[in-house]
Amino acid sequence: MADTLTRTLPELIAHAAEPLPAIDDPAFGAMFDRFGDARLVLLGEASHGTSEFYRARAAISQRLIEEHGFNIVAVEADWPDAASIDRHVRHREPREAEDAPFQRFPTWMWRNTDVAAFVAWLRGHNQAHAYEDMCGFYGLDLYNLSGSMRAVIDFLDKEDPETARLARKHYGCLEPWADNPARYGAIALSEGYARCEVGVQQMLGELSRRNFDCMTEDCDEWLDAAANARLVKNAEAYYRVMYHGSAESWNLRDTHMFETLCQLLDAKGPSSKAIVWAHNSHIGNAAFTDMGRSRGELNIGQLAKEKFDARARLIGFGTHTGTVAAGDDWDEPMKVKRVNPSLPDSYERMSHDSGVPSFLLDLREGEVGRDIKEALLEPRLERYIGVIYRPETERWSHYSESILPRQFDGWVWFDETSAVTPLSGKQRPGGEETYPFGL
Repeated sequence: MADTLTRTLPELIAHAAEPLPAIDDPAFGAMFDRFGDARLVLLGEASHGTSEFYRARAAISQRLIEEHGFNIVAVEADWPDAASIDRHVRHREPREAEDAPFQRFPTWMWRNTDVAAFVAWLRGHNQAHAYEDMCGFYGLDLYNLSGSMRAVIDFLDKEDPETARLARKHYGCLEPWADNPARYGAIALSEGYARCEVGVQQMLGELSRRNFDCMTEDCDEWLDAAANARLVKNAEAYYRVMYHGSAESWNLRDTHMFETLCQLLDAKGPSSKAIVWAHNSHIGNAAFTDMGRSRGELNIGQLAKEKFDARARLIGFGTHTGTVAAGDDWDEPMKVKRVNPSLPDSYERMSHDSGVPSFLLDLREGEVGRDIKEALLEPRLERYIGVIYRPETERWSHYSESILPRQFDGWVWFDETSAVTPLSGKQRPGGEETYPFGL
């Protein structure tokens, strides 16, 4: 065996990597038992349209839920859309005249066969448990402004008509721009003030005075209303700052997602444990990427590490080539695109050159050898594909510099991957996304 000092980085990876079984093998999920003692396990993805990433996250989540007591699955999706899934998986009645979830661009991100299979599994799992022991499904993102305003008012019409009248008054300011909130941001910029800011803050204050520390269905309805009110308040601010630069809007969005996650943990009690599904750019610690080091951006992973330290585990995912579901631009139709082979000297190319087709690399302190840890600490390029993929400009469009063993606690590798299969249904135009490549 070659001396460790003379090994290349791919050779070091091959030596340290733990080969993964097939995703549908129960042994796959068991490989992640090592993270079961955490309060938070954040599961990433290198793109929003790769089947292996969704299937792997589902298998890991099933194991964490069944064997380690995790009771929250929180995803990079809008709260009102995910709330309709939560009502389904926890056997609650759907709301009257409720729209089908995830019909806005990019529909394939959550309306795909892999997510549908996990939702079916979660509903079946919950059926055998008392309501307070069921695992919920929640959205963390803030884009469905109109859906959240409607959800708050519809709920209060039944539960508290006086507060519903107040909600109509406060949200009436935003209503003309509910389906095109970016236009509100442009007007706020030109006028030089936020005409709707005070009202949405007051509405959140009204609902936040409620006590959500309970596990009943009634409490979950109030929790839902409060989360929607928070979304409206933060979305109003997001669309105002989006024209001032990507860092400010990005930070507001990820802070909103982290605060929503913390609210869920608090509401479900001190024994609650959460799994997060989001892009690598959201769950890897931004402080050790170009996001934090050069652009002044933070993310959920960084905030989780600052608050929970080792009780938060961040797991990144990567691939070398294959196919991916993505659009050419925002609101463009989904295409199945060929993923370019990873760039030389990137973390992805080092993983590919290891010759191990799929593996877990445990990057936690004391779990990986000093030689490979030191070699991995050299900053390298890492690929990020969102809902938009532009292979013709990939180096500038989809790569950023990172320090992998500081960014993640674990690195899951699939050398060749395939696109997700979308469910049937017409796609509606989505709200404007300002981060360039739909992360």
